[in-house]
Amino acid sequence: MSQYDVAIIGGGAAGLSAALVLSRARRRIAVIDAGKPRNAPATHMYGYLSRDGLPPRELLRQGREEVRRYGGEILDGTVTGLASDGRGGFAVSLADGQPISARRLLITSGLRDELPDLPGLNERWARDVLHCPYCHGHEVRDRRLGVIGGTAGSVRYAQIVRQWTDDLIYFTGPGTLTPVERTELTARGIGIVEGAIDRLVIADDQLRGVQLHDGCVVARDALFVPPRFVPNNRLLTGLGCDVDGGGWVTVDATGGTSVAGVWAAGNVVDPRAQVITAAGAGSAAAIALNADLVDEDVRTAVQRHQP
Repeated sequence: MSQYDVAIIGGGAAGLSAALVLSRARRRIAVIDAGKPRNAPATHMYGYLSRDGLPPRELLRQGREEVRRYGGEILDGTVTGLASDGRGGFAVSLADGQPISARRLLITSGLRDELPDLPGLNERWARDVLHCPYCHGHEVRDRRLGVIGGTAGSVRYAQIVRQWTDDLIYFTGPGTLTPVERTELTARGIGIVEGAIDRLVIADDQLRGVQLHDGCVVARDALFVPPRFVPNNRLLTGLGCDVDGGGWVTVDATGGTSVAGVWAAGNVVDPRAQVITAAGAGSAAAIALNADLVDEDVRTAVQRHQP
């Protein structure tokens, strides 16, 4: 059985940042990565200082290389289960049957985006159907943009998207807007289209518009859609970690969960974290993890030192 100080489950920005800090701290670590990053459809990432515009896959490639440089291990595989080993550590089960033991765990398994059930939306995701204006707004600035609304908070979301264009349409079902919301949208020049959407209009592999159920087509160059964020937290909840009212695992300022020895970082606990935010959270968790391991090392050394 392979034994590690920390097993990191998830090889995105949070997991690799933590792995870099821990491997530089001379901890034996393994990053277990299933190879399904949330931002895989995106061709570039933005807003990451010194890495603005870098393809997401390239960030991960460079991150893996840096971790390996300090002796960290990267394992391609899927974790199927976690359990206490009865000695204060954890047993990690992998799909290929490889047994792993770790003194501590860091879960950085991310989340998945659930989009409205609208034909064509998934196929255009991260291309001209977008979710984060801070990530992609600059690239579609001053174009004909739309926001698929109708959900809680989507009017406020449209007001944020308005920062990048003067030509914005808010699509929503009839009867969903309050008088205040309608006034606020109109005051900032945001058009309102109320009606059921039938499909996206695509031509020459580009979004051309939004077709309503009545056949009317509203020309648009890109759409912003607030998805439903679903955390990939099955492993955390399986360990008994506390969750809040929305189903998200709760953590302290360092990423520590309610279960001793278990940390979590990135989108699995913070749906609003961008790549750079997730990387920072992974680094903070790694520092806390090492400090916790040092405390245990001290206790063990004292016990052995005593006659």
